[in-house]
Amino acid sequence: MSLQTPLGRVLGLGSAKGGVHHWWMQRLTSVALIPLGVWLLVSLLALPSLDYSTVHGWIAHGWTALLLSLVIGVGTWHSRLGMQVIIEDYIHGGTKTLALVLSSFAHAFVGAAAIFATLRIAFGGAA
Repeated sequence: MSLQTPLGRVLGLGSAKGGVHHWWMQRLTSVALIPLGVWLLVSLLALPSLDYSTVHGWIAHGWTALLLSLVIGVGTWHSRLGMQVIIEDYIHGGTKTLALVLSSFAHAFVGAAAIFATLRIAFGGAA
């Protein structure tokens, strides 16, 4: 006797196979954020000051803009995964789907806006 549904038996999917990918993505993004976070902290501490023109000039460098975009992208993805787990665990009923969709859209918007701002500075946008 099996507790799987007939479709689950045909597809070979068990109850735990869907969450493993999510778990691995959280772990991979957290590991990726360690060197990126260290780079960001060291780079900011190495600046002579944190005023607007100094940080703007720092972001305008090619490698800085690339690494900063990676920090933003990986950090936003990691945050979205974490919020998804929190929403799935603590919100019940019909509002769960709405909360998941709003969270995904909010993370996508914030990440895209931050990367757009970084690239605009990097490619000579107005100061």
